[in-house]
Amino acid sequence: MRLGPVQLNPRKGQSQLGLELSTDTRSLPVLDQRNRRVRFHSLTVRQVLNSPVTTGMGFWSLNPYIGCEFGCTYCYARKTHEWAVDRNSRQLNAQGAESPWSAFEHEILAKTGAPEVLLRTLDPAKLKGELLVIGTATDPYQPAERTLLVTRRVLEALLRFQDLKLGIITKSPLVTRDLDLLTRIAKRHDLTVNISIASMDAGLLRTLEARSPAPHARIRALARLTRAGIRAGVMIAPIIPGITDRWASLAAVMEAARGAGAKFAHGFPLRLGPAARKGFLPVLERKFPELVERYRRQYGPKLNAGKAYQAALKRRLQSLREAFGLSV
Repeated sequence: MRLGPVQLNPRKGQSQLGLELSTDTRSLPVLDQRNRRVRFHSLTVRQVLNSPVTTGMGFWSLNPYIGCEFGCTYCYARKTHEWAVDRNSRQLNAQGAESPWSAFEHEILAKTGAPEVLLRTLDPAKLKGELLVIGTATDPYQPAERTLLVTRRVLEALLRFQDLKLGIITKSPLVTRDLDLLTRIAKRHDLTVNISIASMDAGLLRTLEARSPAPHARIRALARLTRAGIRAGVMIAPIIPGITDRWASLAAVMEAARGAGAKFAHGFPLRLGPAARKGFLPVLERKFPELVERYRRQYGPKLNAGKAYQAALKRRLQSLREAFGLSV
């Protein structure tokens, strides 16, 4: 269903704050319910922009959805969803959610008022030329977006501004639905679209990302974007030690990206925070038991794989970029 055009105008001089949810813990309106055991709930928000100070990242971010249907085992955003679900656990559990953990994939919270809130709170001067990225925690073009159109309406809101530095991260070919908007945005802003893809091996991705789009569908979407004049490339992420970090695996992604007209390729290794450990390590033990001891040595209790591994991976990526004529 279309939620209607944006009617509000931006107000000058308003500051931007980190994400703050304002919800009625007794009831969240159910927007849609699918046969695949997924429900989409409307979530009221007062703020949609996350500042670098709030997130610890070097850019601003905006996520139209909390929760994601793609079910990636390594996803770090499940904890972000869990606290929002906890605030509404009575209603969600009564409707059949298995747990806050599984609710990440089955109880999607849509910030349906995000475009209007963005228009009220976005002050370009506060960004100071810093990047604003859409889709840093959950995919802005996951299946819910086909009917809820929250991401599209956010893009429509951004057309009211100009000279922003914008980025989009997505695994989904659905991004090409908005080519009309993206080409207009690219004329008013500095726009970059990152197609996230960890491997060209469809079978492997199905193990790691239960319901994400096939890799070749993502590459076709990348080609459509670049043919339309959008600056787009691949984000090879996460790069999983011993599984997707081989030279041939990374080269396959870059070769496909170059063929699709990609302007850049970048990537980063798997980070094992609490949520990623809970989702990914059981898969590692079942599917890649020979790597379990390596992960114990390489990660231990740490978030990252270690400086030596990261440095070696950085060199490998740079060598491959040079071989395929891609920038960072």
